[in-house]
Amino acid sequence: MTSTPTRGCTRRGFLRAAGMTGGLALLAPRLLLANAATERRFVFVIQRGAADGLDTLVPYADPAYAALRGGLAIDASAAHRLDGSFALHPALNEAANLFAAKQALFVHAVASPYRERSHFDGQNVLETGGAAPHRLKDGWLNRLAALLPSDGREPLALASTVPTALRGDAKVASYAPSALPDASDDLLLRVGQLYASDPLLGSLWESALRTRGIAGEAVGGPGTARRDAEAIGTLAAGFLARPDGPRIAMIETQGWDTHSRQQARLATHLGALDRLLGALRDGLGPAWAQTVVLVATEFGRTASINGTGGTDHGTGSAAMLVGGAVKGGRVLADWPGLAPGDLYEGRDLRPTMDLDALIASAVGECFSLEPGMVARTLFPRSGRRATLPSLLRS
Repeated sequence: MTSTPTRGCTRRGFLRAAGMTGGLALLAPRLLLANAATERRFVFVIQRGAADGLDTLVPYADPAYAALRGGLAIDASAAHRLDGSFALHPALNEAANLFAAKQALFVHAVASPYRERSHFDGQNVLETGGAAPHRLKDGWLNRLAALLPSDGREPLALASTVPTALRGDAKVASYAPSALPDASDDLLLRVGQLYASDPLLGSLWESALRTRGIAGEAVGGPGTARRDAEAIGTLAAGFLARPDGPRIAMIETQGWDTHSRQQARLATHLGALDRLLGALRDGLGPAWAQTVVLVATEFGRTASINGTGGTDHGTGSAAMLVGGAVKGGRVLADWPGLAPGDLYEGRDLRPTMDLDALIASAVGECFSLEPGMVARTLFPRSGRRATLPSLLRS
C-alpha cells in the first residue's frame, strides 16, 4: 500500500520534470570541430535515428512509391522537383535553392556495410568506418584529421562527449553546451506505450510531449527545433569562417526515428536541417566556396508504413553533399525500384551505392588526397575501396 504512491510520485515527478525541461536539450543539434592547416572546410552532419530517405528524396516517378507510402506519400506537386525521377521534401527549401545553384548533390539508395537494424550498431559502423559493429575503436573523421597537415593548434569539440567518429589519436577537447541528457525517440515511444493505459500518467506524458515539442505536430511549433538548428549552424559557421579556425566539424542531429506520426515529425526535422544548412551558408560567407557538407544517417526505413503512421528500421536511405565546393545540381542513384521483388529482404529500399565510397571520395577531393589511400585509411576493413569521381569542383 505504501509502495504504489511512492512509485507513482516518482513517475509523475519524472513526467513533470520532462515537461519542465522540455525538448530543447533532447533534440538540440550538437557541434564538434577539429583544426587542420587548409582552406577547405568539411562538415559531417549525422542524422541519428535512421532518417527516412524515401520521403526526403522522393522517388515520385516510381509507380510503387505512392502505394507503399499511403498517407505518408509526399505529393510531388508540393515537393521540389529535381528531375524526372526525384523530388525533395517540401520542407527542404534551402537545399532546393542550393541544388538550383548547383551547390547540392543528392545520393539515393545508399548505405554503409551494416545490414542489421540496431541504431547503436549502425551508428558505430557509420562512425568507425568498420565492416561490422565495434571492430574499430577510433572514428574515420579522426583518422581523416590525422591525414591533414597540422599547424599545432589543439582541436576543439563542442559536445558533452566526443562522438565515435571523432575519437582516436588526434586529440579533441570537448565542451558541453547542455548538461541535460539526451533521449531517443525509441525511448520516448516506449514510455508512451508504458503509460498508455494509465489515465493520469498517459495524460501527463502526452501533455509533456505536446507542450515541449517532442512529438507530432508540436515539434513543428514555434519552439525549439527552429532556434536550435539556426543557432548551431551559425555557431559552426562562426568557427569555420575564421582564418585561424577549425577546418573539420561534426554536427549531431537527433529525432529521425519516426516510428509514429512521421509526416509531421519528418517535416519538422527536415525543416530544422534545412535551416541549419542555410545558417551555415550565410555564416560562412566567402568561405562557403571552400566548404563541403555531408549529411548521412546510419540506415533507412521500411518502404511500407506501419500501423502507427510511421515507418520502421530499414536499410537503404539518402545522403546529401552541399556546399560551394560541391559540383551540384545532380542526383546520383542506381535506382533499384520499389516493386515487391526489388526490395531488400522484401521490406527495405535495396542499397545500390556504398556510403563509405561516397565519404572517401568527398573528403579525398575536398583535401586533395589520393583517393585509394583515403579509402584504405578511413575504411580499412570494409573491403570496399571503390571511389566516386568528380563530386567537387576543382
